[in-house]
Amino acid sequence: MNQSLRLGVNIDHVATVRNARGGVHPDPVRAALAAMQAGADGITAHLREDRRHIRDADMDRLKAEVPLPLNFEMAATDEMVAIALRVKPHAVCLVPERREEVTTEGGLDVAGRQSVLKPIVARLADAGIRVSMFIAADARQLEASAAIGAAVIELHTGAYCEHHGSERAAELQRITAAARLSGKLGLECHAGHGLSYDNVGAIAAIPDVRELNIGHFLIGEAIFVGLEGAIRAMRRRMDEARSSS
Repeated sequence: MNQSLRLGVNIDHVATVRNARGGVHPDPVRAALAAMQAGADGITAHLREDRRHIRDADMDRLKAEVPLPLNFEMAATDEMVAIALRVKPHAVCLVPERREEVTTEGGLDVAGRQSVLKPIVARLADAGIRVSMFIAADARQLEASAAIGAAVIELHTGAYCEHHGSERAAELQRITAAARLSGKLGLECHAGHGLSYDNVGAIAAIPDVRELNIGHFLIGEAIFVGLEGAIRAMRRRMDEARSSS
């Protein structure tokens, strides 16, 4: 029997809308509570160096006011490690970050940065925080993630979502193989980036994937059907794909 598939909802872009005008509306914490009511299993938020969407106070409130696991996406910097150790989220996902990028453009190069990342993973893990690496579906990156002590990897699905036809099929094959390898390495496998109603099914059907993290599409769809409706529709597609795989 397939294990259940969790849904983590990223509420970053609720904060993006708030910050476009200033003030306190719309409130990311309210969005997180609505996501919980709609069936989300966790909340994801990315505190960027430039604070372009989520802010420090948002992280504090999410941890204090939302009774769901909080997944803190962040760059591997001293500043962010210090904030994570203070906030104590359920999990931290280490991601690459460039100030000029619009969204996270690729996976973290764990294989090339093991000496830097290993002590960061150890500090976070010693504080009781699960540590995930946001990586491409590449065996070297998975093996390096296991070597530095990460508990989880999140596979970047951006290329899969952007391509079509044979190119998408090839990306799906790479993701499926990487998810299978994660289990052999003792890593829990998550996936995310660019997922929508149209493309989530094939990823949700991969039995080795335990969690999907989805944000931008759901916040955009919420404009038309409401956040709870958007999340319930995504949850339904995920469950249908999982049960038929």
